[in-house]
Amino acid sequence: MPKYLHLRTLLFLLFLLSLAPGARAQSQAPALLEPDDRYKADMLLVVAHPDDDTVVAGYLARLALDEHKRIAVVFCTRGDGGGNNAGWEAGPALGQIREQEAQRALSFLSIDNVWFLDGFDTPGQNPLRSLDRWGHGKTLGDLVRLFRITRPEVVLTWLPDSVVGENHGDHQASSVLATEAFDLAADPTAFAEQVSAPRDRTGDSNLTEGLLPWQPKKLYFFSDAFEDFGPYWHDPAEASPFRPNLMNGRGPSYDVTAISPARQKSYARLAAGEQAFYSTQEGKLGLDALNSGNLRDWEYPVRLILGKSLVGGAVIGDVFEGVSAAAIPFARARGYEPETRSSMALEIGDPWHFYSIFWSAHNLERLSGLIPVPEATVSYGGQLAVALRACNWSAQPAVLELAAMLPAGWTDKTSPASYPVRPGECYPVNALAVAPPAGKAGWVELGWRASAAGKPVNTVRVRVWATPDGGR
Repeated sequence: MPKYLHLRTLLFLLFLLSLAPGARAQSQAPALLEPDDRYKADMLLVVAHPDDDTVVAGYLARLALDEHKRIAVVFCTRGDGGGNNAGWEAGPALGQIREQEAQRALSFLSIDNVWFLDGFDTPGQNPLRSLDRWGHGKTLGDLVRLFRITRPEVVLTWLPDSVVGENHGDHQASSVLATEAFDLAADPTAFAEQVSAPRDRTGDSNLTEGLLPWQPKKLYFFSDAFEDFGPYWHDPAEASPFRPNLMNGRGPSYDVTAISPARQKSYARLAAGEQAFYSTQEGKLGLDALNSGNLRDWEYPVRLILGKSLVGGAVIGDVFEGVSAAAIPFARARGYEPETRSSMALEIGDPWHFYSIFWSAHNLERLSGLIPVPEATVSYGGQLAVALRACNWSAQPAVLELAAMLPAGWTDKTSPASYPVRPGECYPVNALAVAPPAGKAGWVELGWRASAAGKPVNTVRVRVWATPDGGR
């Protein structure tokens, strides 16, 4: 038989085999790969600086070591703007060192998934300044990406509010971003390039990312307010006499004097041990406590504030109450809704004004009652700057006149005192009060009264913790 006939016969047999059921099954696409389980988090902690984690380290130890929860941590900065208690390194070099400190500190608690964003450590107490310097949109996109990679069930972050305490603007900025990411990570139109499938997963130059949208289930906050006691501050005199403690009954509380079954040490001792890794910062506090055996300052409970839950559960119930492994659908936040107003008003300015509309937009109205009147801190002899807004919601131009109402010994330096405001606009006002040169630590109330055409409009009040040393 000619050779070409053998070839034709072989090709015909191969064709018949391709029609067999087994051969047809081989042409079916394999199952899609699951998201990378190495990075799955039961809890995602979002904070600003390496060592912010120490504030809740006792609770993290309980979760990681004894409840076997998977924890991931995101630091929005490397702490490159901080001081250094251990060496001469500063700036970017310090940031690199603090990154290593954080990885070692968290590894001590068996937490290995640690991520860093590229925000600049920004001293101050205004979160909008931090967000501006970080590049709000880019940093938010980077954080949404990590939400989609880690797929957290619960998110824990700083409290998005201005408090009397450390009140670091970066702390607040990290919580603003965490809240926004909580509400955006399951939205496929938010940073859509992240959830677009790559053209060739195993090839080069894939410019889209192949992630899946993800909806976290619960959002909790912790605070750097003076009234939330811990190793850094625990003076009852600093608590506001005007309102209840903002941490009381707002979420679960965790005892850190209990003994970890895994380590046979108290969670307070483990928290001090974690703190000790941060040599460039306040690591000495942890070392001193361990060496002396005096852990009293570390034994205050870890108290949290429930931001919101999409799976129910009691406000003071356990963080993981109601949380299951099943994914939940995208839960749209309300978003910004402008108020309809028709008169003039003197209002508090940023960052307080920002928070008043931010909470509502993100379904966090429960935060609006924590500090019903804005609060601030000043040292005697120092100046207190308070941002105000002279607003005209009427149909006619108006001129708002301001007058200060200050305690004895305080001086108003606000200038000018008269503000022409067009209809539908707000004029930014920088109110300035100078504290007396000396005095005892205590709380006072300041106010600014607005009038128009000789008629009273309204008054804005601010409560101030005044001390000889600026609050400490």
